[in-house]
Formats: sequence, structure tokens, C-alpha cells
Amino acid sequence: MAVTADLDDSFAQPGNTQRAKIVVGRVLVYGALIIWAIVCLFPIYWTVTTSFKSAIDVTHGHLVPWLDFIPNWKGWGSLGLSPDTIFQISTPRHEFIGRFENSIFISIGASLLALLLGSLAAYGLSRFQYKFGPMKNDDILFFFISQLILPPVVLALPFLVLYKELALLDTRIGLIFVYTLTVLPIVVWIMRDQFNTIPVELDEAALVDGLSIWGVFFRIILPITLPGLVAAFILSLVLTWNEYFFASLLTASDAKTLPVMVASQTGSQGINWWSMAALSAAAIAPLVIVGIFLERYIVKGLSTGAVK
Repeated sequence: MAVTADLDDSFAQPGNTQRAKIVVGRVLVYGALIIWAIVCLFPIYWTVTTSFKSAIDVTHGHLVPWLDFIPNWKGWGSLGLSPDTIFQISTPRHEFIGRFENSIFISIGASLLALLLGSLAAYGLSRFQYKFGPMKNDDILFFFISQLILPPVVLALPFLVLYKELALLDTRIGLIFVYTLTVLPIVVWIMRDQFNTIPVELDEAALVDGLSIWGVFFRIILPITLPGLVAAFILSLVLTWNEYFFASLLTASDAKTLPVMVASQTGSQGINWWSMAALSAAAIAPLVIVGIFLERYIVKGLSTGAVK
């Protein structure tokens, strides 16, 4: 009886109670994170597995390979990317490669241009005081980000008319300009927060040492904000890579991107889910690879307040 009483007293001690609360809290937090990870990753899992399904497996909602269904290369074969078609001449594969090249060129070009212009604008808003009528720096910054409220469909007719006059319809350069305007407010918002974390005294010391304003910006400030630059670049890349509305509106054949090709995977019998899934899996693969290799820059950029 004495031993039992001692054990009860030991479990009732404040230290043990506190440790139990910590353990329970961690279990709840990690459990919630695991559930959320499953929710976020399930669409990718569904897309990849659907690319290896036949029509009957898609309609029956089979999910687990080799248990619910036997994987096959039907979806990838329709794109000319299966093992038995990869070395043969394939019109769908030629089209896919063309759309893939368009997406890479347009998304990277627009992201880099937005990064350059947005960084310059953000540096000015961070280091200098402006006044445009009643608007000051914070108002100007809010004006930039408020442009995202405008629905893209409102800009459809003006862009069509303008691009027709400038001969930019169905061109890569035309989409680069549109996408740059689309992601520019986000880059300005992110980079302004990055520049605000750097003391102004660093700029002043570089100016005293003989550097110009441009030298301070490109040689001192930008290298310090590399994590923020990478985070802004990846966010811009994702947004431009996945954009569909302007890509379908302003292109006809030469400058079409992967999202437009994904949406076109329909036929007289309905949607070819296996082809669409294979094309979608191939489209998201580059973004996954970029995210893996640049993860440390993304985490550092987020931790220093690059995205709020």
C-alpha cells in the first residue's frame, strides 16, 4: 500500500503534470500538421496516380496502385512520353515540348523583370520619402497591392485592343509584359519589407566609401536580401507558371502555355482524365524541383519577414 501511494504521489507532482501537458500538446500539433499535409498533398497524389489509370479506374475512383488498380502508361502514352513511345515521332509530345518551352521562357522572363522593377520600386519606397498629392509612401505601397483586387476579366478588352495595335497578340513578349504587371505588386510588397530590415546606416557607410546610389543598391543591398529575392522570385514563378486567363485570351497557337494545353484535354467523349493528369504531373514537376533545391532560401526569406 505504501509503494502504491508513493507512485500516485510521483505522478501527481507538478513536474510530471507539466511534461504530460507538453507531450499532449506536441501530439496534437503534429497530428494537426500531418492531417494538413495529407490534405495539401492529396491533389498531387491523385493527379500522379490518375496519370497511370485506365478509364474504368478513373470512373470508379480507385486510389491505391496495385491494390485498387494496376498502373499503366495510357496517360503518358497519349503525350508520347511513355517508355514505348518516347523514342518514336509523336505530335502530342512535340506540342507538349513547345508549350513547356513557352511556359519556361514566359514565366522566368516575367519573374525576372518583375523582380528587377519591383526591387527598384521597393528600395525607393524603403529609403526615400515620396509625396504624390495626398499619397505618401505607405499609400503608394497600398496602391500597388490594391491592383490585385481588380478582376482580370475587366482588363480583357483593353489588353486585346492594345495588343492588336502593338502586334503583341500570340507572342511570348506580350505575355511577359502582362505577367510582369500581374506579379509586380507582390514583389514590391515583399521586397519593401526586406529592405526595411536593413539599417539605413549601411547605405550611408557605403556612400561615404565612395559608392553611388546604384552601387549601394546592386553591390551591397541586393546580396543581403538574397533570401527575399529568391522567395519573391519563386512566388512570381508559381503565379505566372499557373496563369490561365491571359494565356488563353492573348494567344492562339505560337505562345500557348501548359495551363492552356491542360484545359484543352477534352474530346467528344468527355474529358481525358488520364491525359490531363499526366500533363498536369509533368507541368508541376519543375516547380517541385525548384522548391526542393531552393528550400533553404525560401525558409530564410520567410523567417526574416519576406512574406507577411
